[in-house]
Amino acid sequence: MEHIQTVETQTLPIERFESVLEAGDYESFQEAARAARETFADRCIWNVNSTARGGGVAEMLRSLLAYARGAGVDARWLVIGGDQAFFTVTKRIHNRLHGATGDGGDLGAAESDMYVSTLATAAAEIAGTARPGDIIVLHDPQTAGLIPSLKAAGYPVVWRCHVGLDMPNDIARDAWRFLIPFVEQADALVFSREAFGWEGLDKARIRVIAPSIDAFSPKNEDPPDDVEDAILATSGLAPGQARTAPTFTRFDGSTGTVKRTVEWRDGGEPPSHDAPLVVQVSRWDRLKDPVGVIRGFGSSIAPHTDAHLVVAGPAVAAVSDDPEGAEVLEESHAAWADLAPDVRTRIHLACIPMDDGDENAAIVNVLQRRASVIVQKSLAEGFGLTVAEGMWKGRPVVASRIGGIQDQITNGETGILIDDPTDLESYGEAVVGLLLDPERAARMGVLARERVRHDFLGARHLIQYAELLGTLI
Repeated sequence: MEHIQTVETQTLPIERFESVLEAGDYESFQEAARAARETFADRCIWNVNSTARGGGVAEMLRSLLAYARGAGVDARWLVIGGDQAFFTVTKRIHNRLHGATGDGGDLGAAESDMYVSTLATAAAEIAGTARPGDIIVLHDPQTAGLIPSLKAAGYPVVWRCHVGLDMPNDIARDAWRFLIPFVEQADALVFSREAFGWEGLDKARIRVIAPSIDAFSPKNEDPPDDVEDAILATSGLAPGQARTAPTFTRFDGSTGTVKRTVEWRDGGEPPSHDAPLVVQVSRWDRLKDPVGVIRGFGSSIAPHTDAHLVVAGPAVAAVSDDPEGAEVLEESHAAWADLAPDVRTRIHLACIPMDDGDENAAIVNVLQRRASVIVQKSLAEGFGLTVAEGMWKGRPVVASRIGGIQDQITNGETGILIDDPTDLESYGEAVVGLLLDPERAARMGVLARERVRHDFLGARHLIQYAELLGTLI
């Protein structure tokens, strides 16, 4: 087991943002970049998490650190390792922070001892790698146990929690009790929403920083129509043959080509080009409720429209820190198999290859752009960046009124919020209403993109981080 790995961090020009920000916002961003170069001169900002790919945290780190480096700040990325027992416990913590029981296992002294011992060598290696004066930013439950050792070594430490619960319950408090002895030692604690801050923490050290998307990444670039069609065909998301090269712009600015195909888990044919399409893209996670998305489509959407549904997620073997992914995929397939044969032909489960992260992002991009309606019917959500991604592509989004989703969508204007994510009829009514009124859906998509432009791009995120980290020097 490797204790830490260095993730290669690229450098991207911050001048890119001039094309997507309003003039005043771009000027403020440039000024913040100049100040950050001076503030963090001769210092390194180390970011530490548990995976280099798969999920929104890894995607954000990849972009934010590249733009920080482009602004002249030395930002680097480390990934900690762990065995199956470690990631089983951290997944248990993750689920409970969302208020869900998960596997129902213990979070007692034995689990705490294992958690600490697993992280001990990684903490020593990080402390030996960083230099005096450097700042360390730790992400999510997998890294919280590093805090005491890194503080003892003299480093300023920020712990960033990307998950949370609007109305905490005793299940969530169980996870808090496990983590608080570690996280209370951090110099600053960052949550995605004010409501996510835990009871028992020093409020003076809590900061709220909402996540963001990268408008220029392979997942969010705006490809020409013929290239979009070519990627859909080459990846197997649409029938037919590509008529042009299925190319995309890689994260580093070079040109990539889609070569791999998605794995269909339903045995059906991909939806035709003219079929209305409902899409949910997320990890194979029970809290994303792919089973509910499938059942709700079968009961409340399929009978009223001729739409198809694609539920897509990563190839499960590629996401190292999520041991439940394969189980949830099988549960989703079982839900599909329970439906009537004529409905099954309109529901498609897609595992998107993860061999090449940029290629995966390019495939997700065209799938979301192909959608008539994007869905994020999560049962719990820290923030839900797939919502912002769909909004940036000008698509109407139907999503649960939970977590950071409700900070992104203005109900009825930039999307539709479902008050009860378990209410499959309400989910169906919202989707059907948009499918039957394409003009309303198009207006909603335009407003959604503008919402993301103003509030959920990386420039705002970087400014907030620079302000916070500057207070620790």
